[in-house]
Amino acid sequence: MSLASAAAATPALAQASDPTEVVKLWPGRPPGAPAVLPLTKITDRVATTGWQDRYATDIGEPLMTVFRPARPNGAAALIAPGGGYIRVVIDKEGFEVARRLAEAGITSFVLRYRLPREGWADASDVPLQDAQRAIRLIRASGYKRVLALGGSAGGHVAASLATGHARPLYAHVDAADAHPARPDLSALLYPVIDMAKPHAHAGSREALLGPSPTPEAEAKYSPHRQVTADTPPTFLVHAADDPSVPVENALDYLAALRAARVPAEAHIFEEGGHGFGIRLAQGKPAAAWPDLLVSWLGRRGFLTAA
Repeated sequence: MSLASAAAATPALAQASDPTEVVKLWPGRPPGAPAVLPLTKITDRVATTGWQDRYATDIGEPLMTVFRPARPNGAAALIAPGGGYIRVVIDKEGFEVARRLAEAGITSFVLRYRLPREGWADASDVPLQDAQRAIRLIRASGYKRVLALGGSAGGHVAASLATGHARPLYAHVDAADAHPARPDLSALLYPVIDMAKPHAHAGSREALLGPSPTPEAEAKYSPHRQVTADTPPTFLVHAADDPSVPVENALDYLAALRAARVPAEAHIFEEGGHGFGIRLAQGKPAAAWPDLLVSWLGRRGFLTAA
Protein backbone atom coordinates (compact mmCIF):
# COMPACT_ATOMS: atom_id res chain seq x y z
CA MET A 1 0.00 0.00 0.00
CA SER A 2 1.27 3.48 -0.85
CA LEU A 3 2.74 5.56 1.96
CA ALA A 4 0.71 8.52 0.77
CA SER A 5 -2.62 6.69 0.49
CA ALA A 6 -5.55 8.09 2.39
CA ALA A 7 -6.77 6.48 5.58
CA ALA A 8 -10.09 6.70 7.36
CA ALA A 9 -10.45 9.89 9.38
CA THR A 10 -10.91 8.06 12.67
CA PRO A 11 -8.88 9.06 15.74
CA ALA A 12 -6.13 6.49 16.13
CA LEU A 13 -6.76 6.05 19.84
CA ALA A 14 -10.40 5.14 19.16
CA GLN A 15 -9.50 2.25 16.87
CA ALA A 16 -9.87 -1.15 18.51
CA SER A 17 -8.16 -2.94 15.66
CA ASP A 18 -4.77 -2.44 14.06
CA PRO A 19 -4.43 0.02 11.19
CA THR A 20 -4.57 -1.57 7.75
CA GLU A 21 -2.04 0.75 6.13
CA VAL A 22 1.32 -0.98 5.98
CA VAL A 23 4.41 0.19 4.09
CA LYS A 24 7.10 -2.24 3.00
CA LEU A 25 10.56 -0.73 3.31
CA TRP A 26 12.28 -2.33 0.35
CA PRO A 27 10.92 -2.81 -3.20
CA GLY A 28 12.74 -6.13 -3.48
CA ARG A 29 14.88 -8.19 -1.15
CA PRO A 30 16.40 -6.21 1.73
CA PRO A 31 20.16 -5.56 1.63
CA GLY A 32 22.31 -8.52 2.56
CA ALA A 33 19.41 -10.97 2.43
CA PRO A 34 20.08 -14.68 2.95
CA ALA A 35 19.16 -17.12 0.22
CA VAL A 36 15.92 -17.94 2.01
CA LEU A 37 14.19 -15.01 3.69
CA PRO A 38 12.93 -15.53 7.23
CA LEU A 39 9.15 -15.73 7.59
CA THR A 40 7.87 -13.30 10.19
CA LYS A 41 6.41 -14.86 13.33
CA ILE A 42 4.07 -12.97 15.67
CA THR A 43 3.76 -14.12 19.29
CA ASP A 44 1.19 -12.74 21.75
CA ARG A 45 2.03 -12.88 25.46
CA VAL A 46 -1.57 -12.14 26.47
CA ALA A 47 -1.73 -15.34 28.52
CA THR A 48 0.99 -14.10 30.86
CA THR A 49 0.50 -10.32 30.72
CA GLY A 50 -3.30 -10.17 30.64
CA TRP A 51 -3.32 -7.70 27.76
CA GLN A 52 -2.39 -7.78 24.10
CA ASP A 53 1.40 -7.84 24.10
CA ARG A 54 2.74 -9.06 20.76
CA TYR A 55 6.24 -9.31 19.41
CA ALA A 56 7.75 -10.19 16.03
CA THR A 57 10.73 -12.39 15.21
CA ASP A 58 12.19 -13.85 12.00
CA ILE A 59 11.56 -10.56 10.23
CA GLY A 60 12.30 -11.13 6.55
CA GLU A 61 10.14 -8.27 5.32
CA PRO A 62 10.66 -5.11 7.39
CA LEU A 63 7.77 -2.67 7.31
CA MET A 64 6.01 0.29 8.89
CA THR A 65 2.47 0.30 10.26
CA VAL A 66 0.90 3.74 9.78
CA PHE A 67 -1.24 5.48 12.40
CA ARG A 68 -3.02 8.53 11.00
CA PRO A 69 -4.68 10.98 13.41
CA ALA A 70 -8.07 12.57 12.79
CA ARG A 71 -6.48 16.02 12.58
CA PRO A 72 -2.93 15.66 11.27
CA ASN A 73 -0.63 18.63 11.76
CA GLY A 74 1.94 17.61 9.13
CA ALA A 75 4.44 16.13 11.60
CA ALA A 76 5.52 12.50 11.56
CA ALA A 77 7.16 10.10 13.99
CA LEU A 78 9.17 6.99 13.25
CA ILE A 79 8.72 4.67 16.25
CA ALA A 80 11.27 1.91 16.84
CA PRO A 81 10.08 -0.46 19.59
CA GLY A 82 12.49 -2.45 21.71
CA GLY A 83 13.04 -6.14 22.24
CA GLY A 84 16.73 -6.59 22.97
CA TYR A 85 17.55 -7.09 19.28
CA ILE A 86 16.07 -10.60 19.51
CA ARG A 87 12.46 -9.50 18.92
CA VAL A 88 10.51 -6.35 18.10
CA VAL A 89 7.66 -5.66 20.50
CA ILE A 90 4.57 -4.41 18.74
CA ASP A 91 2.04 -3.06 21.21
CA LYS A 92 3.72 -1.73 24.37
CA GLU A 93 6.40 0.46 22.75
CA GLY A 94 4.87 0.66 19.29
CA PHE A 95 1.15 0.82 18.69
CA GLU A 96 0.23 2.22 22.13
CA VAL A 97 2.75 5.05 21.76
CA ALA A 98 1.54 5.74 18.21
CA ARG A 99 -2.05 6.08 19.43
CA ARG A 100 -0.93 8.58 22.08
CA LEU A 101 0.98 10.65 19.54
CA ALA A 102 -2.11 10.69 17.31
CA GLU A 103 -3.83 12.75 19.99
CA ALA A 104 -1.25 15.46 19.29
CA GLY A 105 -1.85 15.28 15.53
CA ILE A 106 1.33 13.32 14.74
CA THR A 107 1.23 10.68 12.02
CA SER A 108 3.22 7.71 13.32
CA PHE A 109 5.07 4.98 11.47
CA VAL A 110 5.79 2.00 13.71
CA LEU A 111 8.91 0.26 12.44
CA ARG A 112 9.30 -3.50 12.34
CA TYR A 113 13.03 -3.66 11.69
CA ARG A 114 15.20 -6.66 10.87
CA LEU A 115 17.05 -8.39 13.68
CA PRO A 116 20.81 -8.83 13.41
CA ARG A 117 21.17 -12.55 14.09
CA GLU A 118 18.68 -13.85 11.53
CA GLY A 119 21.02 -14.57 8.63
CA TRP A 120 21.73 -11.09 7.24
CA ALA A 121 25.06 -9.92 5.89
CA ASP A 122 26.45 -6.92 7.81
CA ALA A 123 24.28 -8.13 10.68
CA SER A 124 25.13 -5.32 13.08
CA ASP A 125 23.95 -2.71 10.58
CA VAL A 126 20.59 -4.11 9.48
CA PRO A 127 18.46 -2.27 12.11
CA LEU A 128 20.04 1.05 11.12
CA GLN A 129 19.70 0.24 7.40
CA ASP A 130 15.97 -0.16 7.95
CA ALA A 131 15.71 3.00 10.07
CA GLN A 132 17.54 5.07 7.44
CA ARG A 133 15.31 3.70 4.69
CA ALA A 134 12.19 4.36 6.78
CA ILE A 135 13.03 8.03 7.36
CA ARG A 136 13.76 8.49 3.66
CA LEU A 137 10.40 6.97 2.70
CA ILE A 138 8.61 9.23 5.19
CA ARG A 139 10.36 12.31 3.82
CA ALA A 140 9.69 11.20 0.23
CA SER A 141 6.00 11.20 1.11
CA GLY A 142 6.20 14.91 1.94
CA TYR A 143 6.79 15.08 5.70
CA LYS A 144 9.20 17.87 6.57
CA ARG A 145 9.14 17.38 10.36
CA VAL A 146 10.11 13.90 11.53
CA LEU A 147 10.70 12.63 15.07
CA ALA A 148 12.63 9.40 15.68
CA LEU A 149 11.41 7.73 18.87
CA GLY A 150 12.59 4.46 20.34
CA GLY A 151 12.47 2.48 23.55
CA SER A 152 15.15 0.17 24.99
CA ALA A 153 16.91 -1.51 22.02
CA GLY A 154 14.63 0.61 19.84
CA GLY A 155 16.17 3.57 21.64
CA HIS A 156 19.52 2.30 20.38
CA VAL A 157 18.05 2.21 16.86
CA ALA A 158 16.78 5.79 17.21
CA ALA A 159 20.04 7.05 18.75
CA SER A 160 22.06 5.25 16.07
CA LEU A 161 19.90 6.97 13.47
CA ALA A 162 20.39 10.35 15.15
CA THR A 163 24.17 9.96 15.15
CA GLY A 164 24.65 7.72 12.08
CA HIS A 165 22.04 9.00 9.64
CA ALA A 166 24.72 9.87 7.07
CA ARG A 167 26.56 6.54 7.20
CA PRO A 168 26.44 4.88 3.73
CA LEU A 169 25.04 1.50 4.73
CA TYR A 170 23.30 0.32 1.56
CA ALA A 171 23.18 0.99 -2.17
CA HIS A 172 20.32 3.35 -3.02
CA VAL A 173 17.41 1.53 -4.60
CA ASP A 174 15.10 4.32 -5.81
CA ALA A 175 14.42 8.06 -5.71
CA ALA A 176 13.36 7.97 -2.06
CA ASP A 177 16.97 7.31 -1.09
CA ALA A 178 17.95 10.77 -2.30
CA HIS A 179 16.24 12.18 0.79
CA PRO A 180 18.24 12.71 4.00
CA ALA A 181 17.85 10.15 6.77
CA ARG A 182 18.43 12.67 9.57
CA PRO A 183 15.45 13.06 11.94
CA ASP A 184 14.65 16.58 13.07
CA LEU A 185 14.24 15.48 16.70
CA SER A 186 14.73 12.28 18.67
CA ALA A 187 13.09 10.86 21.78
CA LEU A 188 14.76 8.01 23.63
CA LEU A 189 12.92 5.95 26.24
CA TYR A 190 15.18 4.01 28.66
CA PRO A 191 17.58 3.58 25.72
CA VAL A 192 20.31 1.03 25.24
CA ILE A 193 23.31 3.25 24.47
CA ASP A 194 26.62 1.91 25.76
CA MET A 195 27.90 -1.31 24.21
CA ALA A 196 30.82 -1.57 26.65
CA LYS A 197 30.77 -3.02 30.14
CA PRO A 198 29.76 -2.27 32.85
CA HIS A 199 26.73 -0.31 31.60
CA ALA A 200 25.90 -2.31 28.47
CA HIS A 201 22.68 -4.27 28.32
CA ALA A 202 24.21 -7.71 27.92
CA GLY A 203 21.47 -9.20 25.76
CA SER A 204 21.35 -6.35 23.26
CA ARG A 205 25.13 -6.19 23.12
CA GLU A 206 25.50 -9.88 22.29
CA ALA A 207 22.62 -9.91 19.80
CA LEU A 208 24.01 -6.91 17.93
CA LEU A 209 27.77 -7.48 18.17
CA GLY A 210 28.26 -11.12 19.11
CA PRO A 211 29.60 -12.67 22.30
CA SER A 212 33.06 -11.06 22.25
CA PRO A 213 33.02 -7.69 20.47
CA THR A 214 36.24 -5.76 20.07
CA PRO A 215 36.71 -2.40 21.79
CA GLU A 216 36.52 -0.82 18.33
CA ALA A 217 33.11 -2.41 17.68
CA GLU A 218 31.87 -1.37 21.12
CA ALA A 219 32.86 2.23 20.40
CA LYS A 220 31.41 2.24 16.87
CA TYR A 221 28.01 1.01 18.05
CA SER A 222 27.78 3.14 21.20
CA PRO A 223 25.84 6.24 20.06
CA HIS A 224 27.08 8.47 22.88
CA ARG A 225 30.55 8.14 21.36
CA GLN A 226 29.25 9.26 17.96
CA VAL A 227 27.41 12.46 18.95
CA THR A 228 28.32 15.59 16.96
CA ALA A 229 26.89 19.07 16.61
CA ASP A 230 24.69 17.64 13.81
CA THR A 231 22.91 15.25 16.17
CA PRO A 232 19.23 16.26 16.50
CA PRO A 233 17.83 17.80 19.69
CA THR A 234 16.86 14.97 22.00
CA PHE A 235 14.30 14.14 24.69
CA LEU A 236 15.40 11.45 27.17
CA VAL A 237 13.38 9.37 29.63
CA HIS A 238 14.79 6.81 32.06
CA ALA A 239 14.02 5.39 35.48
CA ALA A 240 16.70 5.36 38.15
CA ASP A 241 15.49 1.95 39.29
CA ASP A 242 15.80 0.36 35.82
CA PRO A 243 17.07 -3.19 36.53
CA SER A 244 17.90 -4.04 32.90
CA VAL A 245 19.43 -0.98 31.22
CA PRO A 246 21.35 1.14 33.74
CA VAL A 247 20.35 4.78 33.88
CA GLU A 248 23.97 5.65 33.00
CA ASN A 249 23.04 4.88 29.39
CA ALA A 250 20.78 7.92 29.24
CA LEU A 251 23.10 10.03 31.40
CA ASP A 252 26.11 9.31 29.17
CA TYR A 253 24.13 10.23 26.07
CA LEU A 254 22.95 13.43 27.75
CA ALA A 255 26.54 14.32 28.67
CA ALA A 256 27.64 13.77 25.06
CA LEU A 257 24.82 15.97 23.76
CA ARG A 258 25.74 18.73 26.18
CA ALA A 259 29.41 18.51 25.22
CA ALA A 260 28.41 18.92 21.55
CA ARG A 261 26.04 21.79 22.46
CA VAL A 262 23.01 19.85 21.18
CA PRO A 263 19.75 20.90 22.89
CA ALA A 264 18.44 18.16 25.17
CA GLU A 265 15.85 17.57 27.86
CA ALA A 266 16.08 14.62 30.24
CA HIS A 267 13.65 13.20 32.77
CA ILE A 268 15.10 10.71 35.24
CA PHE A 269 12.31 9.23 37.33
CA GLU A 270 12.89 7.62 40.70
CA GLU A 271 10.51 4.77 39.85
CA GLY A 272 9.47 3.08 36.65
CA GLY A 273 11.64 0.06 36.09
CA HIS A 274 12.34 -0.92 32.48
CA GLY A 275 10.17 -1.26 29.41
CA PHE A 276 7.25 0.62 30.91
CA GLY A 277 5.96 2.25 27.74
CA ILE A 278 2.67 3.91 28.58
CA ARG A 279 0.68 1.03 30.05
CA LEU A 280 3.20 -0.18 32.64
CA ALA A 281 4.05 3.33 33.81
CA GLN A 282 0.57 3.93 35.19
CA GLY A 283 0.63 4.75 38.88
CA LYS A 284 4.35 5.53 38.80
CA PRO A 285 6.20 8.84 38.40
CA ALA A 286 7.26 7.75 34.90
CA ALA A 287 3.63 7.93 33.76
CA ALA A 288 4.19 11.64 33.12
CA TRP A 289 6.54 11.10 30.18
CA PRO A 290 4.04 11.23 27.25
CA ASP A 291 2.69 14.62 28.33
CA LEU A 292 6.21 15.90 28.95
CA LEU A 293 7.24 14.76 25.47
CA VAL A 294 4.27 16.44 23.79
CA SER A 295 5.02 19.65 25.71
CA TRP A 296 8.66 19.52 24.55
CA LEU A 297 7.61 18.93 20.95
CA GLY A 298 5.28 21.91 21.17
CA ARG A 299 7.99 24.20 22.51
CA ARG A 300 10.23 23.19 19.62
CA GLY A 301 7.52 24.10 17.07
CA PHE A 302 7.02 20.50 16.02
CA LEU A 303 3.24 20.49 16.51
CA THR A 304 2.41 23.67 14.62
CA ALA A 305 0.35 22.85 11.54
CA ALA A 306 2.28 23.51 8.35
